[in-house]
Amino acid sequence: QVQLVESGGGLVQPGGSLRLSCLASERTFRPYAMGWFRQAPGKEREFVARITWSGGTTTYADSVKGRSTISRDNAKNTVYLQMNSLKPEDTAVYYCNAPETTAQGYYTGRDYWGKGTLVTVSS
Repeated sequence: QVQLVESGGGLVQPGGSLRLSCLASERTFRPYAMGWFRQAPGKEREFVARITWSGGTTTYADSVKGRSTISRDNAKNTVYLQMNSLKPEDTAVYYCNAPETTAQGYYTGRDYWGKGTLVTVSS
């Protein structure tokens, strides 16, 4: 029932910025954490950033650390990824991710995924 919908991707020049958004359709959805992954053509999907819902603890991949900021808005059930100083290497489809949990908070082993939003960084 829970759906994740990404938005904010597009075409930008190197050095530019984008703000990606991920909206959870279920108003009562309260995952332990939400994050972003990306997949470039011909490459495996890789981790980008994560934030815990309650404490706001953030984790970043080395490739984006210092250039990106992940945040969340509890009232809007939305997580954001602000990306600055974009490089051609950042070109990829970016996917929103969240773990599926039981009512007691235990991880089921499955994850929710959005459909993805394309970020293209090109001169």
